This record gives sequence, C-alpha cells and structure tokens, in this order.
Amino acid sequence: MNRNAILSLLLIAGFASMSAQEILTVEDAVKIALENNYDIKIAANELKIDQQNASAANAGMLPRIDAQITDNHSIQDISQTRADGNKLSMDGGKNQNLTYGANLGWTVFDGFRMFARYDQLKELEKLGDAELKLTVLERVGEVMTTYFDIVQQQQQLAALDSTMVLSRQRVTLSDNRYTIGKAAKLEVLNAQVDLNTDQTNLLRQQELLANVKTRLNELLGRDVKTDFRVVNSVTVDESLLLPDLTALAEKQNPALLVQIINNRVAELNLKQVRANRYPTIGVSTGYNWSESKSSLGFTSESYAKGLNYGFSASINVFNGFLQKRNEKIAKLQVENSSVAIEQQRQSINSQLTSAYQTYLTNIQLIDIEDKNEEIARQNLDITMEKYRIGTITTLEYRTAQLNYLNAKIRHSNAQFQAKLSEINLKQLAGNLSLSN
Repeated sequence: MNRNAILSLLLIAGFASMSAQEILTVEDAVKIALENNYDIKIAANELKIDQQNASAANAGMLPRIDAQITDNHSIQDISQTRADGNKLSMDGGKNQNLTYGANLGWTVFDGFRMFARYDQLKELEKLGDAELKLTVLERVGEVMTTYFDIVQQQQQLAALDSTMVLSRQRVTLSDNRYTIGKAAKLEVLNAQVDLNTDQTNLLRQQELLANVKTRLNELLGRDVKTDFRVVNSVTVDESLLLPDLTALAEKQNPALLVQIINNRVAELNLKQVRANRYPTIGVSTGYNWSESKSSLGFTSESYAKGLNYGFSASINVFNGFLQKRNEKIAKLQVENSSVAIEQQRQSINSQLTSAYQTYLTNIQLIDIEDKNEEIARQNLDITMEKYRIGTITTLEYRTAQLNYLNAKIRHSNAQFQAKLSEINLKQLAGNLSLSN
C-alpha cells in the first residue's frame, strides 16, 4: 500500500473512533462557560448585591417607622408613708405598665450626604457591572485560548500518528531488505528504535491533549472527565487594525471602565465627607398608648394616648481638626483614582501596541510555515521513493521524516500563536467576539 492509502485508512479509523464523542465548537464552549463557570457566577451574584444596595433607603433618604410594645409586671411587698403621716403597706402587691405605639424618625437634611451616598451606590452598581464584564471577558478569553490549544494539540497528535505510520512502514521495508540480504541487521534495529521513539512521543502527546481537555472542562464548570472532540482547523482574523482597536479599548475596555468608575466613587465620597460641615436636621413623630395599674398608692389605674412630635438639629463645631484631615485624605483618594485612570490607559495602549506587533509577526509566520510544510512534504515523498529503491541511507530517510513532522508542528503552532494574538487584541479592546 502506498503512503496516501495508508494515511486515508488511518483517518477513516480515527474518524470512526471519535464519532461517538461530542463535537464541541468554540461557540458551544463559550456558551457553556457563560452558564456554568464559577467565577462568572460569583461575579454575577456580586452584581445582584450591588443592585440591591443601590436604593434610596440604603442611602438614608427615607424615614424610619418603628412599632413597639412594652409590657412590664411586678409583684412587690410595698410600704408607704404619706405626707399626712398615714402608713400603708401590702404584701404581694401587683403593678403593671403597658406602653405601645408607632414612632417615625426622619433625617430631612444632612448636608446633602444622603444624595451623594445614593449617587455613590448607583456608581457601585455600575462598578459591579463593569467587574462582571471584566470577569466574563477574561473567562471567555481563557476558554477560547484553551479550546484552540486543544485544536493545536489535536493537530500535532495527527502529525505524530502520520509519523508512526511512516515509521512502521520503514521497519517493514528494513526487515524485508534484511531478509533478502540487501540490508544489515543494524538498519532494522535503527528503524525499530526510531519507531519506539515515535511511540513514546505519541503517548506523551496523547497525555498532553487529555490534560488540556481536562482544563477546558474545568473552565466550563462541568465533569472534568467529559470527553469531546473539537474542530480541526484554526481561522485567524487578519483584518485587525491598531487604531480601531485603540478606539474600542478607550470606550469599552472593562479594566479602564473600572478605574473611571472608581474615580467617580472617590469624588462622591469627598462630597459625603464635606457634608459633615453642615448641620443635620431630623424630625420625629409618633402616636402612643400607655396603661398602668398599681395595687397601692393614690392612683390605682391610669390611661393615656396621644401624638408626640418634635425636631432635632446638630452641627459639628470642633472635632480636633478631624474634619480637615478627612477631607485631605478624600481629596488624595480622588487624585490617586485619576492617576490610576491614566496608568490603566497607558498600560492598555502599551499592551495593544506590543500585542499588535506580535499579531502581525504571527500572521507572517503562518504563510512561511505553510510553505515550509509543503516543501517538507514534497521532500519526504521523494525521500520515501528513494528509500524504497535503496538509493539513500536510513539516516537521510529519518531526517526527511522528522523535518516533515517538525514543519507540521511549527505550522500548527504558528496558527495557534496567531489566534492567541487575535484573542488577546480583542480582549484588550473589550470586543471579544466569536465571528472568527
């Protein structure tokens, strides 16, 4: 059988063995991760907490109404001396005091602190949303990177499978040549050693592929033993432009948005600190009922009910210069958050510039390695024919075989590295899509 026929049979056998496995696309992997990934679930719940906290009541803008009841009883031995000199006494006298009602308290002015606090809670909700987007972007990027790593490992496994076929064929040819006296025993032994080496490399590659699959299952939040197969090709988006990516990053990079929101939160915190310079005014009202009973005394029973109301006001006159200190600290926090924005923006631009250069290099390497693989394949075909007719040595045959294997691996790795560059660029731009 010729080489092409052997490879065809190998591919058919491999397809039959994988037909029962789940076909997992990168779109399916991302969808599963969005539903199951633990980090995404935690970030989503944190956002829900921020949404619940962003309320007028939590900011202190609404009144508080309390209903209360107090019922006290006592049994006492009582002795009383009145103003006229008469003495009264009772053993086991019973007393009861019952009070119940509803009271309202409301801070109507606190130097606008409550309004600043409410705006801050809204900003914290936005911060939670930005952090969720950042987590999603990071996990999706990790899922896609791991997925295409599996594609690469799968391609390299196929290359090693092809090498195994050629090595077995070489052993057979060497053994036949030895049988008819046209080759030495050393040639057969060398061929067998090379076959054993290829088997070892194949087993290592199978182990590596299995481990990367386990890692992807972990990211997808499912049983790590779930078996599946992936597509066998990598398509790289070669249309990315650095100016477009930079403009997108400025608008929607989640890490940059987090710093911008943190700056707004710091500004609102400064407003709350400054609010301590103003008075705090509160109003209160309530309606209460009271009842008391006594076994001894001038009044044996009394009842009362009615409305009470009032207001309170307070202002900080002097607190040991703590107000001035707190304001300075709050201003420095605002300044730091502004510096953090510029730092994050510069970091993103630096990463984009470096990543884009790597992206361009990897795109070029794909074309180079594609040509190298084709040249190595042609060289192997010619070498195999010469080896069959005995015009070249086993060393030359092995060299051509390894050159072809290495060319295929380099081509696969170039595609993978280019895809990683694409994913990294889109992730930095906050625009990681599944269109390519």
